[in-house]
Amino acid sequence: MKRFSVDNSKALGVSLPNLRKVAKGIKKDHQLALELWATDIHECRVLASLVDDPKQVTPEQMDNWAAEFYSWDVCDQICGNLFDRTPYAIEKALEYSRSEKEYIKRAGFVLMAEFAVHDKKASDEAFMQFFPIIEREAWDDRNFVKKAVNWALRQIGKRNRNLGKAAKECALRIALQESKAAKWIAKDALAEFEKKFGD
Repeated sequence: MKRFSVDNSKALGVSLPNLRKVAKGIKKDHQLALELWATDIHECRVLASLVDDPKQVTPEQMDNWAAEFYSWDVCDQICGNLFDRTPYAIEKALEYSRSEKEYIKRAGFVLMAEFAVHDKKASDEAFMQFFPIIEREAWDDRNFVKKAVNWALRQIGKRNRNLGKAAKECALRIALQESKAAKWIAKDALAEFEKKFGD
């Protein structure tokens, strides 16, 4: 965990594959998830995201949990296992992307990335609204924000050729920004789009 810059001060040392095995033996249980989260133990919080029922998650719960994110991996697991499957994924992605707090802001862009990966039925229009926000926040040079902005741009762009074209145009605009973060985000995304689409 230290090697990957994960805060392990609240961790027991249980691996993610083992947590996923445990979760497979548990039916979706919203109350259990709330109790697991309340323990404040790293692995219990990840497990909470695996056993919670996204249909029972409220916007208030999302806000409360996001406010307690203290490491990038908890942020990413909760967003990718649970938040992106709720009816509020888009709404919260837009809201959290405006936060000044590093991990809440990261959550906004991780939600965009995970939503792009997991929701196969979402329309292109659902993702087009994210490009102006990605462009707007590309200046943020905090490592965990910068990488999440880049991740969102790449995952949306890789959904299909139409979104790929829009993502490439977004990346080219970002490349014109003055910040180092923006230039890195654009260069990395453009390289991946070229690899996938060949143009």
